Amino acid sequence: MATTRTAKTHWEGNLMEGKGTVALESSKVGTYDVNWPARAEQPNGVTSPEELIAAAHSSCYSMAFSHGLAGKGYTVESLDTQADVTFQPGEGITGIALTVKARVPGLSEEDFQAAAQDAKANCPVSQALAGVKNITLAAELV
Repeated sequence: MATTRTAKTHWEGNLMEGKGTVALESSKVGTYDVNWPARAEQPNGVTSPEELIAAAHSSCYSMAFSHGLAGKGYTVESLDTQADVTFQPGEGITGIALTVKARVPGLSEEDFQAAAQDAKANCPVSQALAGVKNITLAAELV
């Protein structure tokens, strides 16, 4: 069964001086301010498309990794995933660095690294971001 999720953005003004809001319509969990300075300089309490992509990627990766490990018979105690999305004005998104620390009893380092890479390749958000040339992964079994 397919699902559709919706977000809406309202924008006023030009790129450099304008501002907007993005509303997470499907979940209704919030409406967040967006503007160019938060995207190209410091966030100062305002989000950006790249931060929203980072949230999507880190959560999707964690779900894919957990699912893959469960399919191999492992019980995941915890996964802590961070996604750092780099935006370069004039170039776009130039890289994404995924970092995961996992606690999975009984899993060898070799099998852990293989499963971590498999999740990176098969996470639906990773696949949607295939146009980003530099997506890295640092995975640590703790």
